[in-house]
Amino acid sequence: REEKQLELSLEALISQVADLKNSLVSFIYKLENEYDRLTWPSVLDSFALLSGQLNTLNKVLKHEKTPLMRNQVIIPLVLSPDRDEEIMRQTEGRVPVFSHEVVPDHLRTKPDPEVEEQEKQLITDATRISADAAQKQIQSLNKICSNLLEKISKEERESESGGITLEWRPFNPADTNALVAAVAFGKGLSNRRPPGSGGPVQASQPGASAILAGASGIQQVQMSGASSQQQPMLGGVQMPQAGQPGKIPSGIKTNIKSASMHPYQR
Repeated sequence: REEKQLELSLEALISQVADLKNSLVSFIYKLENEYDRLTWPSVLDSFALLSGQLNTLNKVLKHEKTPLMRNQVIIPLVLSPDRDEEIMRQTEGRVPVFSHEVVPDHLRTKPDPEVEEQEKQLITDATRISADAAQKQIQSLNKICSNLLEKISKEERESESGGITLEWRPFNPADTNALVAAVAFGKGLSNRRPPGSGGPVQASQPGASAILAGASGIQQVQMSGASSQQQPMLGGVQMPQAGQPGKIPSGIKTNIKSASMHPYQR
């Protein structure tokens, strides 16, 4: 019964390792031959596939029906310096012979001496830390990782829902609307007059001549029903017809306001 379980476990492990090897070969091929058009999402997909296959392999090893492989002993029965075609086929040409030179490397049960020394050093450093200090460090690291994962999840949710606006505006719409309203309608402007300004501007005041001179630039509107003959113009102001001396044509509207009146006052 144990031999049957061991055989089934080995078949499952061989299948999982073969899938992992194919994924690695495909990923290495992409890195070596398609690096110019390789995208980051494709690399992440390959890493995700490898991670999933490794997790599946660990689950097979930790399964209750899988016997402990550390309790199994592998002993080479035949060692030969000659080329072995069966080993070549099983190893896909990586191991041509099964001799005394390759057996220590392929059947090694311990890591390299350098790696083993580094592991011992790490174990020694870990034993020097007290239990309370180690627990505090573990809690601090877990807290940092939890906060980081929470922030990443929040950013992903906001990005998917369209909550993040990457568009940068060089202006403030509220300020622009307030400026347009002030220029067009006088909204928000003060109606107070400066001290010393009173009634309408008299002709003797200095600003009156400027206002009267500016009136000459107003576009004239011809009277309805007037004759088609063009009337004489002087300084941009239509002159009265003969026989009507001193009469102001009704087509001209004069509205002289106080010089101190605000242009946006209603």
